[in-house]
Amino acid sequence: MSGSETALAAARALVLFSGGQDSATCLAWALARFAAVETVGFDYGQRHRVELECRLAFREGLRRAFPNWAEKLGEDHVIDLGVLGRLSDTALTRERAIAFGESGLPNTFVPGRNLLFFTFAAAIGYRRGARHLVGGMCETDYSGYPDCRDDTLKALQAALSLGMDHRFVIHTPLMWRDKAQTWALAEELGGERLLSLIREETMSCYFGERETRHPWGKGCGECPACALRRAGWERFTVSRTP
Repeated sequence: MSGSETALAAARALVLFSGGQDSATCLAWALARFAAVETVGFDYGQRHRVELECRLAFREGLRRAFPNWAEKLGEDHVIDLGVLGRLSDTALTRERAIAFGESGLPNTFVPGRNLLFFTFAAAIGYRRGARHLVGGMCETDYSGYPDCRDDTLKALQAALSLGMDHRFVIHTPLMWRDKAQTWALAEELGGERLLSLIREETMSCYFGERETRHPWGKGCGECPACALRRAGWERFTVSRTP
């Protein structure tokens, strides 16, 4: 093990955990690498706030299925960011149809969301001694959100480190992976147990649909988030076929 790998193995991390597929995979990724891992979620008035309940079920399922990770999995934090939902006029925070705006971005984009998420995560990390912040942002299979871009998060890492005079490292293990590769990473990390847990207990659907079960999980099957998740699962399963 290299010096940097040894340092990571002894460090504490904080994972931005929404209750969705991507952040669940990132939580497993962090547990495989760090000595101690805590999670943070945000209640910002999202229409699909059922994801906040999924977070707890996934964490408990992870503890049962992976005892070695259970020893590392620490406290969960939930931050009330209701003001963000009140300020935002988006399809994720209002009863509106999903559409594209004049900017070319979908109206599911919540301006400032990831910037605020990481800022609050850094504040918790500062207090909890966790300088490694982990998020599931991706610039490959995504909706074009500017706060998911690698350049944005590198700039934010520098700003947080300077502004708190505390060296933070933002990790985005999915940044250059498409959804099929994200499923593959989950399989690599935890095999069929982790894949099953992600399919059963995580929520990606923008409408929070939990009644309809698909091979890739639960959801409406029609919204952009469900479409990405379904297409990724289908490509992943094809890649596994002998």
